[in-house]
Amino acid sequence: VDPTDAADHNQMAAALYEARKAKGMTEEKAKTLAVDANFYGTLMMFRDCADGMVSGACHTTADTMRPALQIIKTAPGFSLVSSVFFMLLPKQVYVYGDCAINVDPNAEQLGNIAASSALTASAFGIHPRVAMLSYATGDSNKGDLITKVKEATQVANKIVPAGIPIEGPLQFDAAVDPEVAKVKVKTASEVAGKATVCVFPDLNTGNNTYKAVQQASGCIAMGPIMQGLRMPVNDLSRGCTVEDIVNTVVITCIQAIQAKELKAKA
Repeated sequence: VDPTDAADHNQMAAALYEARKAKGMTEEKAKTLAVDANFYGTLMMFRDCADGMVSGACHTTADTMRPALQIIKTAPGFSLVSSVFFMLLPKQVYVYGDCAINVDPNAEQLGNIAASSALTASAFGIHPRVAMLSYATGDSNKGDLITKVKEATQVANKIVPAGIPIEGPLQFDAAVDPEVAKVKVKTASEVAGKATVCVFPDLNTGNNTYKAVQQASGCIAMGPIMQGLRMPVNDLSRGCTVEDIVNTVVITCIQAIQAKELKAKA
């Protein structure tokens, strides 16, 4: 499909105008934007002509994500888009979020990130046991960040289906190491020592941690995988390989299946 010579250009432009006219979109501007590859692909999803989109090989992240945020918008029950990385370690795959998008999320946003990350893990066959990470475990310390993590844990537990354990605050070692968990966590826990999803309190922590683990272990870090949208859109690096593209397309297909299942349950 060539957006610059598409037979359905007028229908795409009309859909964009209707979707954005309250935000100042004009018919003329809609016709211009509808020939842009990212807007066209997003409009295909909006009109149920496609179930997901992969872009970014020739576009910036902003160019890829902006149409989706404006037209597709967030999934029901979620207020923001976030990301995860799949950390392919030798003995286990972990899900780390958010390591690419949200710089300093508040408690509500962090709770959304945790809930989205849990659902993403579940879609890929990883049983989500979600650790809300902090520099302290339980009530061993106090501080604004710890309070944020505690509040975010409550928010996340209200969003996810029953049966998905989300606990915090937990330090990283107490979250993933059973022996450390025995020492630091004095109460019964479904997450401590066996977390599969690690949610970091801010982008600085998450981005540096995933890179540190990747460099120290030599593992593959697959991502960022976008989450929280009503339909999946994923962003490639402009230096991506064919393998990167194929992997991201497969991931997007799995997310599209999950989105349809969630829509059917709504």
